[in-house]
Amino acid sequence: MHKFSILKTVFALAFVVFSFYSFKPVEASTKYKCMLQMTNYTGEGAYVAISLINPEGDYEKTLYMQGDDDEWYNDLTSWFDFHGKKRNNIDAITGATVAGGQRSINVIEIEDSKIDSGYSIRFESAVEDQEYYEKDVEFKLTSASVKSKVEGKGFIRYIRMIPN
Repeated sequence: MHKFSILKTVFALAFVVFSFYSFKPVEASTKYKCMLQMTNYTGEGAYVAISLINPEGDYEKTLYMQGDDDEWYNDLTSWFDFHGKKRNNIDAITGATVAGGQRSINVIEIEDSKIDSGYSIRFESAVEDQEYYEKDVEFKLTSASVKSKVEGKGFIRYIRMIPN
């Protein structure tokens, strides 16, 4: 009986230690409505990758992908190079492409700790048989910028973000 108690105690302790180190705390985050207004270009719908960029200028994660046919993801050259040919876990919701003159409204989620800490958000855009804009829109994530309108340099006329 004593041996059974010791064994039971060891398993309970192992479970507690495993539970303590296995689960990381949920980081507070905020959802933002992000409106993309496209320029009046002609041609196919644009693929747009919205990415979180760390303070060193490297990709941290994909927040949203506009375009659901992965055959064309390689047109978003920098984003594709980061993820490589194996994109097992694209960490974003994927929606349809958005055509010239149209707008789309999507909800993206950003961890609160990324705001005012040197992180940026980047919108890359590409249209089949046309240009690719690595930094169509890019700006630092600040308390003010996540509630603002930012002009694009390519297929995106502007984006507007507001807390959801």
